Amino acid sequence: MGRSRNTRRGTAAAEAVAEDVDGGLAQLIPDRDRPRAWTLLIDGAPQSHVDLDDPAHLSFEYQRRLGHVIDLAAPPGRPLRALHLGGGAFTLARYVAATRPRSTQQVVERDAALVQLVRRALPLDQGARIRVRTADAREGLAKVPDGWADLVVADVFSGARTPAHLTSTEFLDEVRRTLAPGGLYAANLADGPPLAHLRGQIATAAARFTDLALIADAPVLRGKRFGNAILVAADRTLPLADLTRRAASDPHPGRLEHGRPLIDFTGGATPVTDATATASPAPPASVFRDARSTG
Repeated sequence: MGRSRNTRRGTAAAEAVAEDVDGGLAQLIPDRDRPRAWTLLIDGAPQSHVDLDDPAHLSFEYQRRLGHVIDLAAPPGRPLRALHLGGGAFTLARYVAATRPRSTQQVVERDAALVQLVRRALPLDQGARIRVRTADAREGLAKVPDGWADLVVADVFSGARTPAHLTSTEFLDEVRRTLAPGGLYAANLADGPPLAHLRGQIATAAARFTDLALIADAPVLRGKRFGNAILVAADRTLPLADLTRRAASDPHPGRLEHGRPLIDFTGGATPVTDATATASPAPPASVFRDARSTG
């Protein structure tokens, strides 16, 4: 599998782990403040944060916002059938299992070596109904039965970029096929000025879903810096008031855009198709400074 090493940090019992995986160098860095919590980095880019003692704790800002979507996907405690495109350290699948016991989940992760590392170093609760499938996200999506999922979460990055084939109307057609009536789709998007990718993704979702919203930091929406934005879409009315309140109450408050202002934000961008799709832009190196901080 390539190089593997453990590095002791200070006097703590936990050791950092660095191991080659298919997508680059994976590092699991212990959290100084939480005894059994870890941050996963791939080639220096932070991917996930997991607290094995408290899987309902979401440290990363974008994961907290996806957690809000999960919380509002159904009444509290009701089990979900959730599909996660992109695995990382299975943070959001663990969150669903902790907050909605008896949920049935599928995780599609292309990086087989990463899956093996996470399973070994950060094992899943044996009682959780989480199936992990090693496959390309779109290939795995194609194998999900029609109407199976109450929730589809897309959080796929290769070299810190979302692959082109996961940005098109054809991809969203497959997502909609797998969603049950009233199901929610949520995607972690990343972009910076001039926000051409983000505008195109909103136009693409608007061409396939009847209602959508976007949650992001105000400076990201203004094109002042590179960052994450959470797209939420459904063929039903979204719980906008609750989403707005939750995003605004986060440690780093987020802004929610919806309706005409969100459509206007696209600036006339047209939907992306398989024929025109490109990967999301690579983030500037400055984004990953202090990457070992867990937020």
